[in-house]
Parts: sequence; C-alpha cells; structure tokens
Amino acid sequence: MKAIIPAALASLLLSACSASHAAHPGALHYPPARRDRIVDVYSGTRVPAPYQWMENMRSPALHRWVQAENQLTNAYLAKIPVRGWIRRRLTELSDYAKETTPVEVAGPRIFFRRNSGLQNQSVLYVQDSPAAKPRVLLDPNKLSPDGSIALAGFQPSPDGKYLAYALSQGGSDWQTIHVMDVATGKTLPHAVRWVKFSNIAWTNGDNGFYYSRYPRPPKSNRINDQVLDQALYFHALGTPQHDDKLIYRRPDLPRWIIEGQVSENGRYLFVTLVNGTSTHNELYAASLGNPLHPKVTARLRPLYTKDDAQYAFVGVHGRTLYLQTTLDAPRGRIVAAGLYAPASGHWRTVVPQGKGVIQAAMLAGGRLLVDSEDVATSRLTLYALNGQKLRALPLPTLGTVTSVSSRMDSNVVYYGFTSFLYPKRIYRYTVRQGTTATVFKPHVSFNASPYQVRQVFYRSKDGTRVPMFIVAARNVKLDGHNPTILYGYGGFDITITPYFDPILPVWLELGGVYAVPNLRGGGVYGQKWHRAGMLGNKQNVFNDFAWAAKYLIAKGYTSSRHLGIQGYSNGGLLTGASITERPKLFGAAYIGHGVLDMLRYQDFSGGALWAPEYGVSSNPKAFKWLYAYSPLQNIKRGTCYPPTFITTSWDDDRVVPMHEFKFTAALQRAQACANPILLHTTGATSHIYMPLDKQIAQRADVWSFEAYNLGVKTAPAAARAAAGKAPVR
Repeated sequence: MKAIIPAALASLLLSACSASHAAHPGALHYPPARRDRIVDVYSGTRVPAPYQWMENMRSPALHRWVQAENQLTNAYLAKIPVRGWIRRRLTELSDYAKETTPVEVAGPRIFFRRNSGLQNQSVLYVQDSPAAKPRVLLDPNKLSPDGSIALAGFQPSPDGKYLAYALSQGGSDWQTIHVMDVATGKTLPHAVRWVKFSNIAWTNGDNGFYYSRYPRPPKSNRINDQVLDQALYFHALGTPQHDDKLIYRRPDLPRWIIEGQVSENGRYLFVTLVNGTSTHNELYAASLGNPLHPKVTARLRPLYTKDDAQYAFVGVHGRTLYLQTTLDAPRGRIVAAGLYAPASGHWRTVVPQGKGVIQAAMLAGGRLLVDSEDVATSRLTLYALNGQKLRALPLPTLGTVTSVSSRMDSNVVYYGFTSFLYPKRIYRYTVRQGTTATVFKPHVSFNASPYQVRQVFYRSKDGTRVPMFIVAARNVKLDGHNPTILYGYGGFDITITPYFDPILPVWLELGGVYAVPNLRGGGVYGQKWHRAGMLGNKQNVFNDFAWAAKYLIAKGYTSSRHLGIQGYSNGGLLTGASITERPKLFGAAYIGHGVLDMLRYQDFSGGALWAPEYGVSSNPKAFKWLYAYSPLQNIKRGTCYPPTFITTSWDDDRVVPMHEFKFTAALQRAQACANPILLHTTGATSHIYMPLDKQIAQRADVWSFEAYNLGVKTAPAAARAAAGKAPVR
C-alpha cells in the first residue's frame, strides 16, 4: 500500500463495544477492589495511585481478590461453546515429536532436547557419537509432578565429559546450576545458586565455569525485590560456592549486566558489560594462558569501553578477534581486529553492512557463517575468513533459522528452520562439501496446502512503510467478516519472524486470519528502526499497530467487530496501550504479562534493566512521554473498552504481576458497557516458562475468548473435517 488510509474509510472502524456483545446484555459483576487515596508526585504532577496496595504480594486481601477474579474468569470461559473444540484440536496438533538443534563439543558427543509430543518439558539426550543411539541424560518431567521445576538451560563442558544444567522453580529467572558426570549420569555436589541473566562459560580443561550471579536476595519477597550488583564469578568443580572466585564486578554500575565467554581454543576470556537491555555494550578480554591449566583470574584489559555500539564476540583465530558490531553499521557488520591492537581504526571489514540485518555470526569449519534477516526472513551465508562469499545455505521457504550450532574445528553445522506453516526441522550441513541433510523432520496432523503466507507493506500514521505477514486461506474472502488476530511486539530490537505454533492451524481451520506487523521498536531494518520506537518515540509503535489494523480493515480482511489483538510482555504493553488509546478499533484484546504501569515498572525485580528502552519516570523528560501512554494511567472511566483477557502469574519475577492486578482493577471499574474484562492468574509458572499441559489450557482459553468475542460461536464442519487429514510434510 502506497498511502495512508484515507479518512473516508473511518466509517468502517465500527465500535467493538456495543456491536460485539449482543449475546451478553448484562455486565459482569466484578470482585470489588479497594481503592486507596495514595497520590504520587512526578516532576510536580500529582498522579493518583489507588491500587498501589496491590504491589504487596503477601496481602491476604490481594489473594482473596485474585481468587475471586479467577473464579469469575473460569465461569465465563466455561460457557464458551467453541472452547472445548479448540482445546481438543490444540492438544492434537501439539502431540508431535519435537527436537532442538544439537550442541556439538570438541569430543564425539552431541547433546539435544526431545519431546515425544505432550511431555510437559523436553527431555535432554546425549549421543556418545553421531552414529550412537541417543540416551536420556536428564528428564525434567521427573523432577516435579506438576512441572513446576523447569530445566532452564544447559551447557556441556568443551570435551563433553560434564554437563552444567540450570534448574528453576516455577520457571523463575532465579536459577540454580548443577553439574553432572555425563558418563555416569550422577550429579556432583556443590550447586551454584542465585544465578540470574547468566550464561555458563566452561574452561577447556574441565576446571570449571564462569557464571554471573546477584547477592542473595531477601527471603521475604524474591519476586518483587530489585536485582542489583551482578558480578562474574568462577566456579571450580568439586568446590563449594563460597570458594568461588570473584572475577569482575562494577559497584558503580549496579544495574548493568556482566557476562563471560571463553573462546573455543580456551585461551581467552571475554567479558561483556551492558546497560540492562541496551543494544550497546563494553567488551573486555583476559589471556588465560594454557587452556588445560588456565589462569582463571587473569587480569582483564579493556577492548571497547565507549558504550557507543554493539561489540559481540564471534570467535578467535590465532591472534585475530572476529566481532559482530553496529559501529558505523546500524544493520551490522563483521570485522577482524587484532587481539592486542583492537582499535577500530585498525579493523578489517570481513562482511560489510548489507541490505539485511545481521543477527548472529559464528566460526564454522575454518569459515565464517552469518545468520542475517532480510525484512524478517532468514538467510544463512558462508564466507571465507578473508571475507570472500562462498555460498548461501539452502533454506526451504520463507521463514526463520531458529538456532545454529557450529565449531571452528568441526566440518559440521546444525541448524533449525521453521515458518508459520512449517514445523521446525533440523538440518546438518557439511562446510567443506557444501551438502545438506535433514536430521529431524516432524509430522503434524495438519494439511497446510489450503493456506499461504503473504508479506505486505502498509503506511503508518506518519507515512512510514511497515512490513507485515498475513497468514490466511488461499481463497480467503475479502468481505470484512473474517475473524482476525493481529499480533505485535515492537520493542527491544526484537524482530518477529515466521514461526510455527500449533495454535495457528487451529485458528486457520476456524476460518481465521493471522497478521504480524514488524513494528518500529523492533529490529527488522536495524538500529534506526529500533530507535524509531523507543524512549520518546514509543508512540510510533502504537501508531504502527493501529495502522496495521486499519490496513486489514481497508483491504477487506476483517472489520473492527472481527479484529482481535494479542501481545505478550512488551507486546502486552502494546495491546494495553492500544485499547486505552483506541478502544473502538478492536473487537477483542489479549494482554499477556504486560508492562502496564510505566511510572513504577523500574522499582521491581529486573524492571530497571529496561530503562534504556523506556526511560524512567524520575526523569522529567521521560515522565512526560511515559505518562502520555502508560496503559494504567490512561484508563478513562465511562469508556466502552473491548472484551479483554489479561493473564499473569504469581511467580513472574520479570514482569511482576502487580502490573496486571492494578490494570484489571482500574479497567473493570472504568468499563462503561457489558464487554467482559477478565483476569487469570496462575502459579508455578513464570514469564517465560509454563509446562505444556498448562500452556495448552491457557492458550485454549485465550483464543476461545477472542474467537467467541469476534463472532466464532462453533467449530465449522469444515474445520472438524480438516482434523486428521494429510500431515504437514
């Protein structure tokens, strides 16, 4: 589309409030929520905060209110006719084998995770050689009967003799690292605790690993309390944690993240220092000496400390350091630097900035492999170390490379690939021969042939051209009556690329349309696109999303009556702001674990880490833009808001549940029509983790709520017949 939607089309944007709920003439009776007379003052502006008491997660009154909200929600959902079919069909479509990309080590072993279909968590396997039969190394499903203990991550030692694995209660960001002897399966003593936002970086001699941790938090409130003063430590195998060596900390930068990486040859430690979620970082290095007997406390020396760009470690070859950087290249480039003469003036550009955005790079079989995205679709390209382009790796369709596993000393690369209609497959690529083989191919009971993925472009409010994926039936009727879900994120330099999700076939079989715009604030066109949607430019994100909705309406895909929106986390902020700014544009909304109180988010858990993206209300300039769009503070009593479903968890220590609690109470009080405002709060789950049975249940609830409020009352006969047809190949 070449122009902004003309004003004449405004008549199509009908109110979702009165039209969408003829079946519910009476308003719901919401549980009463106490209102206090607290008023916060920001730069001289008085802001009422009547629900600030909901920040106290130990409050009995809060727990009673949440329980009553859950009961109301469950009663409403139980009456939705299509809910049972959606849940059954989603269960069927989720019941297929899935595997992760194998992780290689210097030895013959390979590590990967596999789910037979409906296991709550994927099981960790090891192959003692590529030809050996996989054996179970760790089954997290046996750690807790309800799936509340999550296997949050793992990292084998370079030779594959040991495995460090991180467990998390309820999927919390707080993790405890254990070490296992791979040959025997026995876990070693001396776990490492109070780890958060950390990787695991082994030394090459099985000496131990570097990790990042915070001081032990107070026992009273580990969900809400701010995390400050992360530090890098080294844990030697066979020793208690209190003997771990402090490697690096910055008390002058208490909210910065510190991360360690060890080069594949084991000779160097690289330490990244980053201001929360900023896309810029500082980089330091230390020479560890003999890889088998490293000097783990070797002195760090600064390489890049201006915090003016991304400096991401790619690898070391000899005394040459390969970096992925955005310095003078907002879409990214790969450079070679001298380890002992690292100044940018001496860099050699290996892969220059191109049309696409570089997402990652790795050394592979004596070559350089670059994962880039061209307008949100993946490309894998192999280069010689001198920058000569050798070849593009084959990818089966428009979609996403999900992960890449490679080593400088291995001729083999593993990578995953997925798309909206294409479940993830795993491929094995030989670097020198240039051959590709399928390692794992899933089979899903869904016939994808009647559907297609299109990428379109539309103009936002200010004329900016924005790309959007649309997934729909090939013969979709553009009559404005299709139930449509518009999903968005728009932040933190994150690009939403094509991915397979079992709920999408369910929606398509119901006659639905699914649309995903690549909003500003994301990274689809690099750093300039990101900056255009952060800090004082955040309103661009909400405008891009609204104009995506208007495009879908103008083109006849749907109407306001049939258009639902969804967003999670920062995307929950997006959908929260969308319904408070434009309540008549949407027929239903889902807000999942969203950041909704933009004036106080920074005071809880890791919220302050997002300050580079949002700004903080203590800054007078930032307060103005935050107050202008913060969903909680922009609810207006007497407004008809669309049917809205809100979810959170008691154990979410990333976006703490006070956001959803306060927003729900305020929105229910303000609601001026019968459209439902529902809250569902879970436990033993977190921001990024939920066992599969709970995932299926919650997703069925979310999508049935939106389907019902967008006009889908029953599962069509065609959809029922589609179940069990030819599987995806």
